Amino acid sequence: MKFLWAFLVGGGICVIGQLLLDLTALTPARILTSYVVAGVFLSAVGLYGPLVEFAGCGASVPLLGFGHLLAEGVRHAVDRSGFAGALWGGLGACAAGVTASLVCGLIAACFARSHDQN
Repeated sequence: MKFLWAFLVGGGICVIGQLLLDLTALTPARILTSYVVAGVFLSAVGLYGPLVEFAGCGASVPLLGFGHLLAEGVRHAVDRSGFAGALWGGLGACAAGVTASLVCGLIAACFARSHDQN
């Protein structure tokens, strides 16, 4: 049942993003940043944490989950280090994911050949 809920919640998040692309004049970059900011906001008001508990990866993998990860990292760092934790808490929480994506991109760039777009 966990897989079904993860699929439905993650799919619902993706459907909302696709509808925003198709029905509005928003660019993909604006939708991306809106999802991250919405994840931070929903986490700050305490709504996204229970959704992650309920849907697992269906809620933690999309961009809303990245915003949630940033907010949780800042919250934990502020609890440990005070106000200074607000400056580095989000970076520490998402460092592994960002590093993994950069390394995978670098490996793909080393093995891929670029082609002229014309």
